[in-house]
Amino acid sequence: MNFGTIGAGVVAQAIARHVVGAGQRVTLSNSRGPSTLDEVVSTLGPLASAGAVADAATADMVFLTVMWPNVAAALTDLPPWDGRILVDATNQFANLDPVEVADLGDQTGSERVATLAPNARVVKAFNTLHGKYIAADPRHPAGRQVLFYAGDDAAAKATFHDVADGWGFAPVDVGGLRDGGRLMQVGGGPLSALHALKQD
Repeated sequence: MNFGTIGAGVVAQAIARHVVGAGQRVTLSNSRGPSTLDEVVSTLGPLASAGAVADAATADMVFLTVMWPNVAAALTDLPPWDGRILVDATNQFANLDPVEVADLGDQTGSERVATLAPNARVVKAFNTLHGKYIAADPRHPAGRQVLFYAGDDAAAKATFHDVADGWGFAPVDVGGLRDGGRLMQVGGGPLSALHALKQD
């Protein structure tokens, strides 16, 4: 399995470190072009590469890590998803200063992402954790870092579970994109920003 990131900030780089640490390949991308990521991929090592967003989006599992106002543009003009897994790590902040949560009506953030990426199998994950907890080794003396995830496709969730478990996280399935997404998202979700360890 290979991996890609749409976005190359703190969260994407943290995820990429777990990918290469497991001996797997990752292509990072951003809106400014591959040449702006030379230093990042050099630090990550030979299993990491930089590419256009369209290149990263062809991976078996793609992580969406851009800021919410940039989501629609980031998912435009990409190759057909054809059932590949899109892991939505975004939070629907319309603005950060002052903080403003986007009004999506009856949709959760990941339901909106799913409409923007037709035929992608969307899994919601990583949005509940601060970047420092994603970047750190998830294995602690007291237990493993809990990683909540949600999705509507059982097979995609099972694949994500196995990947995250292999990286050392303790993945916890909280349901579908609607009910699970509401638990996880900013603006009232009780799992948002919840840092927890699972005893082994």
